[in-house]
Amino acid sequence: MENISASDANRHFSKVLRQVSQGDVVTITSRGKPVASIIPAHRQQAQHSAARKSLLERLRQQKITGERNWTRDELYDDECGE
Repeated sequence: MENISASDANRHFSKVLRQVSQGDVVTITSRGKPVASIIPAHRQQAQHSAARKSLLERLRQQKITGERNWTRDELYDDECGE
């Protein structure tokens, strides 16, 4: 993982993209503080999939609460009145 200032990232953006495409993670800093990370797209997709899987598993384990006093038609009712 490499830290690079925002101004250097702007000047050398092609180099940053090459690094990321090779699997590196680049953190962009502003005034010495991290403000963004550029990660390979495949790694981001894996993180999203893992987060989705974790959320769905947690929701499956929760008890169903509250009353369901609406119908399917009401749920998908056209709000525009068309």
